[in-house]
Amino acid sequence: MSSLPNHINWGIIGCGDVTEKKSGPAFNKVPNSSLVAVMRRDMEKAKDYARRHGVPKYYAHATELINDPEINAIYIATPPGSHETYAIEALEAGKPVYVEKPMSVDIASCSRMLDAAQRNSGKLSIAHYRRALPMFLKIKELITVREIGEIRTVRISMLQPNKSGLITETADNWRVNPAIAGAGLFYDLAPHQLDLVMYFFGHPRHAFGFSANQAGFYEAEDIVSGLMELPEKILFNGHWCYTVGEGIEEDLFEIIGSKGKICFPVFGQTITIQQGSSTEVLHFEHPEHIQQPMIEKIVGYFLGKTENPCSAKEAMESMRVMESFAYGKPF
Repeated sequence: MSSLPNHINWGIIGCGDVTEKKSGPAFNKVPNSSLVAVMRRDMEKAKDYARRHGVPKYYAHATELINDPEINAIYIATPPGSHETYAIEALEAGKPVYVEKPMSVDIASCSRMLDAAQRNSGKLSIAHYRRALPMFLKIKELITVREIGEIRTVRISMLQPNKSGLITETADNWRVNPAIAGAGLFYDLAPHQLDLVMYFFGHPRHAFGFSANQAGFYEAEDIVSGLMELPEKILFNGHWCYTVGEGIEEDLFEIIGSKGKICFPVFGQTITIQQGSSTEVLHFEHPEHIQQPMIEKIVGYFLGKTENPCSAKEAMESMRVMESFAYGKPF
């Protein structure tokens, strides 16, 4: 865009489940922001979404939405396999872009998206929205003030049954189709977890891992393990399995320091701080529309008032780690 706007008029490409409550309504609730149009390939579903959410316009073709002169920012909420195509088209049309996580299906695709942003002097942000939630800001603060001393190790354990309540089911089950979503449920949930690792500790120096399909329920990987060396010689290990038995589910992010440890579920709302025999539990309530704090930051960035809360370069770090873990590409 030739000049900065004073109000963001959003167009959403892909008004599926994630936009119903997590993100869509928030675009009308943050200052200087309005949801003007939505697009879905099924025109009747686009029309229905627009009617239910009070959105003035709806389209069945992304190009029409992108070229709508009233729209000055694009939110891409389609499955990851189409993120690159829509992001590049929007950036080349001179419009800033907010893309759902994961940024795309592989690092090469992410690189092309970043190149398009740089080539067109465009703004590109990724929806790693936990960076803006009070719970995770508090954890970052605890690490910064060395509440548990020097950090020694970091561990993630994500164990879920085949029909996990954390996974939004769809008719076509696209989340376990490698052509559309990459390495299955690992690529769906791990971006939230691994982006927090980068946000808390910085970019890893080395990483490698292994993956397999053990249960054969679908084509994509269903078990992944990985190791990293983080800055300040912090060591990381993570395990993800999406075919464990009922009743042994686990969502654990554990940070161990020289004076104690911090534990929390990435998909929960509590922080446990343990120091010796003392244990403190902090409880949080996430906002009704969980992306709203992030969207407010994105609007500020698109208006030229704040820094990018999650840049493409930052999001590419977690993608690089996921590729290393899932496809055996050490760095």
